[in-house]
Amino acid sequence: MKKLFTILGLAAVVACTGTKEEITLSGLDPKAFQAEYDGQKTALYTLTNGNMEVCITNFGGRIVSIMVPDKNGELKDVVLGFDNVQAYFPQNNLTDFGASIGRYANRINQGRICIDGTEYQLPQNNFGHCLHGGPNGWQYQVYECVEADCSHVKLMRVSPDGDENFPGKVVAYTTYTLTQDNKIDIRYEATTDAPTVINMTNHSYFNLSGNPAEHSICDDILYINASNYTPVDDTFMTSGEILPVDGTPMDFRMPHFIGAEIDNFDFVQLKNGNGFDHNWCLDSNCDDSVLAASVFCPESGITLEVYTDEPGIQVYTGNFLDGSACGKKGVNYAFRTGICLETQHYPDSPNKAHWPTVVLRPGETYTSHCVFAFPSNY
Repeated sequence: MKKLFTILGLAAVVACTGTKEEITLSGLDPKAFQAEYDGQKTALYTLTNGNMEVCITNFGGRIVSIMVPDKNGELKDVVLGFDNVQAYFPQNNLTDFGASIGRYANRINQGRICIDGTEYQLPQNNFGHCLHGGPNGWQYQVYECVEADCSHVKLMRVSPDGDENFPGKVVAYTTYTLTQDNKIDIRYEATTDAPTVINMTNHSYFNLSGNPAEHSICDDILYINASNYTPVDDTFMTSGEILPVDGTPMDFRMPHFIGAEIDNFDFVQLKNGNGFDHNWCLDSNCDDSVLAASVFCPESGITLEVYTDEPGIQVYTGNFLDGSACGKKGVNYAFRTGICLETQHYPDSPNKAHWPTVVLRPGETYTSHCVFAFPSNY
């Protein structure tokens, strides 16, 4: 392992000093991320800790690559994405790969919200619902980098009043920190000048084999620390119910292969979701020291652990990947070659008064915390 640590150590020096631009360990060229979108400049930021490398672009606040040593000490890139920033632009690809989602992650029923008696009609960009903040959500906007070094990057998004018809000017921050113990610590923060709703998350697609050209996430082992989930209809909208996972394919309290029952469409929820695309109500009780979920890839030996102070996690198994997106190293991302673990409040919470509130008011600060941890496996 000495060679690996030496290479990563040199990369860390380059990232910290900023004196030299080099191809990243994941094969990314920083110059390919230097562009302008809507008059704002984009860039690539590289975090290293001597063992891992994480690359982030301020376009959409996206994680572009995560290099993790596998069971043999060989570095693997474990997230889907593109090798240039233009590929993320909405005119080229409508994807959420790696993005910091806002203003509201997941779906809002018919795009309608009511705050303090005032109704707002949001964009209806997914089966009549507002998904991930609308077609011009924050994943398609440039964040301003306000801090960056070899261990962290802090990105700011100023969302004006009326942005996708959401009320209130919101100033939001996403901070990515790569810790010495191989954790990607993600902290969200936001304030507003008028009552609004907010629900931020990260939308990385993980393929822990590092080989999405050949490996389906159905062959990986999933654990979800949840006794209940929120069922959806055939437009992916939550009904308002909270149902037990016991005795259903939604029960991952004992880890098992993702693909074991993913195509059991006799269970209507899997038919409605075209697989798993649901919110689980976590038993961790918003305690970010308690394991919320994990994925293990037997092929690479890599484990991903998720911790959060959010009440829910949306698990999406890449059911709509169809090979049309050509990603890093020329790989076309096929059906179920990525899994998303989106820590968040429950979908359509603005219209479900009995669920935890997502309303943010002037004088308050929204915060959310997610950790993607990669425990050592060699």
